Amino acid sequence: MKRLILLFSLLAMVTPAHSQAMPDKQLAGHLRQVYVSWRGAMIKKDAATWKRLTSNVRQTNVRNRIWSEKRRFPDAVFGAPGSPPDVSNLKALRVRVKGRTGKAVYFGKVDFGVGGKPTDNLFVISYVQEGTGWKYDGGEFVKLDAIPDVRKQLLAGDLKFVDTVDFQPNGVVPPAPLAIRGPPKYIAKAYVFCPGREVKLLVNKTSSHLFQNTKRSDVVIGGAHDGLNEMQYSIKDIAGGDPKAPITLRIYLMSEVQGTQPTKAVQYQIEDESKPKASDTLRFNVTPEMGRKLIGR
Repeated sequence: MKRLILLFSLLAMVTPAHSQAMPDKQLAGHLRQVYVSWRGAMIKKDAATWKRLTSNVRQTNVRNRIWSEKRRFPDAVFGAPGSPPDVSNLKALRVRVKGRTGKAVYFGKVDFGVGGKPTDNLFVISYVQEGTGWKYDGGEFVKLDAIPDVRKQLLAGDLKFVDTVDFQPNGVVPPAPLAIRGPPKYIAKAYVFCPGREVKLLVNKTSSHLFQNTKRSDVVIGGAHDGLNEMQYSIKDIAGGDPKAPITLRIYLMSEVQGTQPTKAVQYQIEDESKPKASDTLRFNVTPEMGRKLIGR
C-alpha cells in the first residue's frame, strides 16, 4: 500500500525504525513548510515556485507525461480539478529522514477540494534533498475503506501500520528519467489486463511500465513515431494468483481527429488457459495512412 502526505504540524511522533527518525523539530518544520509553499504554488498557478520546490525527477516525470499527451507545459500542471490537501487539520503520525530522502505520514480527513465528505485516511508526502535544499517529490493518498480495522487502529493510536517499509524513506534518490524533447507525433497508451501476474513493458526503449494484478492503461512516454515501433514485455506469476487466468497486453494509438476511435497497434493476448510467453518483443508499424487517421494530415 502506498502513500503520500504532507508536513509536520506540531510535534511529529518519531520512532527508531530502519530509517533515521526525524533528527529535530526544525527540519521537520522545514519539510512541512516546503509542502505548504509547494501547495500554495499549485493553488496560485505559480510555475516558477512550483519548479523551485519540486524535485528534478518529479519535474521530468510530470513534463514527460504532459508532453506525451500533447498538452501544454507548464499550464497543464495546474489543470487538475481540486487542490493538494491542506495538512493543517491532519495529524502528523511519522516524519522520517534517511540520507537525502524523507517521508511524512498524515492521518485525518484528507480533502482534495472536489466535493463529498472526506473520511479518515492517510496522506504520505515524499521529499528529496537536492543541491538547493529539500524538494517535494510526490504525494500519495491511502484510502482505508477496504481496511477498516487499520483505520480503527490509527484512531486508537496504534501506529504499527505506518511503521512498515512502505511508509519509510529508503535513502535512495532515483536517477532522473530520460527527458523527452517535446510532444510526440502520435499519442499512445499501453493497456494491460493481468490478473495474478506482474507485467513489465518497455515501449520504444523509452517508456517503462509496471502492472501488478490489475487492469489499467498508462500513457506511453514519448508516444509513437512514423515507421517501426516496438513493445518489449516480461510476465511472471504472482504468488497466490491463477496461472491460467487470461492476460492482455496492447498498445493503442489515440486519434486527435474528433469522432475517430483509437487504433489498436499491437496486441498479445492469452484467453484459453495457455501459459503466456515469459518475455518477447512485439513490433508495430505506423504507416502514412494510419498517421492521417490519427492526426488528420
